[in-house]
Amino acid sequence: MDINGNLIAGIVLSAAHVVIVIAALIIIPRHRKPTAAMAWLLLIVLLPFVGIALFLLIGSFTLPAKRRDEQARINELITERVAGRTEPGEAADWPRWFQRVVDQNTALTALPAVGGNAAALLGDYTGSIDAMAAEIDAATSFVHVEFFIVAWDDTTRGFFSAMERAVARGVSVRLLADHVSSKRVARSKETFAELDRIGVTWAWMLPVMPFQGKYQRPDLRNHRKIVLVDGRVAFLGSQNLIDRSYDSPSHIKRGLKWQELVTRVTGPVVASVNAVFLSDWLIETGESLLETEHVPTDALERNTSADELVCQVVPSGPGYPTENNLRLFLSLIYGATDKVILTSPYFVPDEAMVYAITTACQRGLDVQLFVSEIGDQGLVYHAQRSYYDALLEAGVRIFLYPAPFILHSKHFSIDDDIAVIGSSNMDIRSFSLNMEVMMLVRGASFVAQMREVEQGYRDAGRELTLEQWRREPRKATFLDGLARLTSAVN
Repeated sequence: MDINGNLIAGIVLSAAHVVIVIAALIIIPRHRKPTAAMAWLLLIVLLPFVGIALFLLIGSFTLPAKRRDEQARINELITERVAGRTEPGEAADWPRWFQRVVDQNTALTALPAVGGNAAALLGDYTGSIDAMAAEIDAATSFVHVEFFIVAWDDTTRGFFSAMERAVARGVSVRLLADHVSSKRVARSKETFAELDRIGVTWAWMLPVMPFQGKYQRPDLRNHRKIVLVDGRVAFLGSQNLIDRSYDSPSHIKRGLKWQELVTRVTGPVVASVNAVFLSDWLIETGESLLETEHVPTDALERNTSADELVCQVVPSGPGYPTENNLRLFLSLIYGATDKVILTSPYFVPDEAMVYAITTACQRGLDVQLFVSEIGDQGLVYHAQRSYYDALLEAGVRIFLYPAPFILHSKHFSIDDDIAVIGSSNMDIRSFSLNMEVMMLVRGASFVAQMREVEQGYRDAGRELTLEQWRREPRKATFLDGLARLTSAVN
């Protein structure tokens, strides 16, 4: 190519760059947080063609309109079914700020707070799966199973056998699994062939099958974990249906083991857990189970003891117009008067969450954060570390759970009578991109159980001090800052 040709090519490329940047300035900031918009714009300015290709692939953080419309229609159905239902009798004694949080959750999700519940925490990995299998063995009507990751392996074999026995008894057993995440697991074909063999009716969640007309941004995932039996008992929390090594050769080589926390719950709130499953089943399959596998709240046995719990289920995700889980977390932290104790395996908060946490310290609250000492995802691990300096300086106490364990539990407690547990991490992905489900609990007996779990984390791990942190090598903290920039691209 001669000089004139090179000049023309350079002008064309420069013009294309300018056009891309101008278009990005117009399109990207719409309905996007400033930090996310700036991250996208920086990427496109520095690497215009790579940046625009990535934006076209993962730039939309909403589900297709059809899915969003269906979620809105389901919310209206739920609202109609619970219309006129009174709140727990003790609601008059709730702090006014807590009443407002409950109202907010109901407005966003249509699911009410209900009293008369009982709940127990299960922290033993195999024990929780065995407890779920035992309930399935007692099923007489239906079993609903929903997991981000499903695998048939030595740890879950008993769970699969319990489902097989339930099907043989004539019990309806339905299972939902996230498409991308479950397909990526070792021997996934064998897993779903086994489901077919034993007669479980199953479907993919958020399938990425463009040639079958099923497609959305590929990293929008359903991250929920639910098991529900006969509408009388439910399990939800952080644990997937897979071995605690996640059947990953690299994890096994490193000796990694996941530490989880699940809650077993009974009482009227089980109907709300079931509503989440029924909604996901309807959206994924087009089949409504409201007439056959829905149990009304009023039909469920209530816990009338002094330890009865008020519970509210809070689903969230890109099917909703706003970030339900983030709003819940922020409201609770700002409402706390004594302590805030957070547990999250992937802690990559947005600015609002950082301000809420550090403001709690400035109000004189005891604020603690439990995270893993090591990470299984490099970028997320380094992005998480980038917040330690500011948190420690503000007065947050950070406890590191020891290797080779990955502390995968997702929960936090407020003061001495309020807690939240479920599937949502405290990171930008869980706030905006994943479909999650959390349960808000008010009851001192439940928080007392959580305090025991938290003390177990302290006893097992070590506290990270600001002095120790500031001795970290510059190379590591440089990577932390770099990873933090990439975390804002969503």
